[in-house]
Amino acid sequence: MSAATHGQTPYYFVPGPSSHPVMSAIGLFFVILGAGQWINGHDWGKYALAFGLVWWLATLWRWFAESIRESEGGMYSDRIDVSYRWSMSWFIFSEVMFFGAFFSALWWARSHSMPQLADPIHDILWPNFQAIWPSKAVGVTGSPADTIDAFQTMTPFWLPTINTALLLTSGVTLTIAHHALQVGNRGKTIAFMWMTVLLGVVFLFVQGYEYHHAWTEMHLTMASGMYGSTFYLLTGFHGFHVFVGMLMLLFITLRLQKGHFTKDRHFGFEGAAWYWHFVDVVWLGLYILVYWM
Repeated sequence: MSAATHGQTPYYFVPGPSSHPVMSAIGLFFVILGAGQWINGHDWGKYALAFGLVWWLATLWRWFAESIRESEGGMYSDRIDVSYRWSMSWFIFSEVMFFGAFFSALWWARSHSMPQLADPIHDILWPNFQAIWPSKAVGVTGSPADTIDAFQTMTPFWLPTINTALLLTSGVTLTIAHHALQVGNRGKTIAFMWMTVLLGVVFLFVQGYEYHHAWTEMHLTMASGMYGSTFYLLTGFHGFHVFVGMLMLLFITLRLQKGHFTKDRHFGFEGAAWYWHFVDVVWLGLYILVYWM
């Protein structure tokens, strides 16, 4: 939201009906369908995944452009600013609950399901089952009945630690950019925003390499018991959130280059920054619980 839009509407702007939510849902449908089929060995899944990503990104481009025109066209007032702040706050709260459920699944599997399966009463189903969480014994699957193929477990060295450093550094560069914007130094703001976007892109490439190495060389797949499924569930959804956050920051940076936002009115920037810092905090939890414990 730019300073030019301040107080130019009578009270509250309500946009007309839009096809953007439905179009986004269609794109995400093909993303999930394609990813699921590709993982399960169907080659056409990668094409469905690519189609869904292109469709989804094109929809986001149109949606963001329309919102920007509304903002720069003087349709937003102080009431819209307050609404956006509350909306972003509740959205991030919902994301906290979202990841809270996944962290709880990891905790429940390790602290409750594993010991219960090792109880003698379950010996008929899984003879000689060992209640060993794989991260405690590298190469051990905890499946003496050979229902799970042998795999190696993840360690914090070195790719996860590199990615941790990348995300923490991106939080610093984003904060520097924010302070520069608050004092009206647009050039410094843009420079550090591009650094933040680049760090986010590098994080995603490093995670992609980590996944390829884990899947092909360590034989750690979605079929590797609770360890494999919770690993990809937690880190995969986090990676998706990094991707979305990187897109947010990219659009904000492009808007800054067009002269949008001022030191007094820039919630579009702040909202994206809130989200990015949230993603950083979630990763720290993942780094400790998934890679170290």
